[in-house]
Amino acid sequence: MTPENVTGPIAHHAEGPVWWPGWGGLRWVDGDAGDLLALGSDGVTRQHIDDEYLAFARPRAGGGFVAVGARTLYLADAVDGEVRAVASLIDDPRVRMNDGCCDPRGRLLAGSMAYDAVPDAGSVLRLDADFAVTTVLPRATISNGIGFSPDGRRAYYVDTMTHRIDVFDVAEGELRGRRAFAVIPADQGLPDGLTVAADGSVWVALWGGSAVRGYDASGALVETIELPVPQVSACTFGGDDLGTLYITTSAQGLPADHGTDAGSLFAVRPGVHGIPVTVFAG
Repeated sequence: MTPENVTGPIAHHAEGPVWWPGWGGLRWVDGDAGDLLALGSDGVTRQHIDDEYLAFARPRAGGGFVAVGARTLYLADAVDGEVRAVASLIDDPRVRMNDGCCDPRGRLLAGSMAYDAVPDAGSVLRLDADFAVTTVLPRATISNGIGFSPDGRRAYYVDTMTHRIDVFDVAEGELRGRRAFAVIPADQGLPDGLTVAADGSVWVALWGGSAVRGYDASGALVETIELPVPQVSACTFGGDDLGTLYITTSAQGLPADHGTDAGSLFAVRPGVHGIPVTVFAG
């Protein structure tokens, strides 16, 4: 199957796509620019968040959205409303937040990494609705995709430099029994953002691998979607039937004359459907 280029190369480092009808469809980030992007009938619009980096955003249960900057948590009370800083997540200037999601209880999971990818300098934090912070994983190198199975009993997680997707059991809201779910050989790219489909399959973007891979619930490879750009950063299901896989790509670190459509948003229909996004309870 051949993905469609939806936008052209409009972002430098596109990441974190999320589909939610309440904010009009698809949003994603241009991380280095600090911008939240929205796909509409008239093209793409941007909302700037004044931070050195924008990691990801999620809708809020009461309306608006939550956004995670380099080291700061932001809230907006309306879909296109102004943001305000509400919490500091980390205070080490060498470390920034990266990818994340909400767990089935509506708590925000947010991972981090060192700017120079020093091993184990990052972590995964959990934020409750009252912004109480718990460290879920104390050490990570490049914390990336996090997602949950449709029944909420398993959690999938990527620390990119392990070359794996790992899986946890979820017991009383806690992550237990970390183990390998799928291994990506180093010469085939690095696992980055991921999403989970309604049939339990797991779809992961391959940074440096020019592809998204789909694995069934047992961890067997069932699909490879090739893209015409090297750095595939994340993916999510969207559309009215959640049957379109939206894929973000990045030009981060590429030479000026790379000659590709890196930074574009792509879309493809792989024959499976996603599950609705879990909103932040705060």
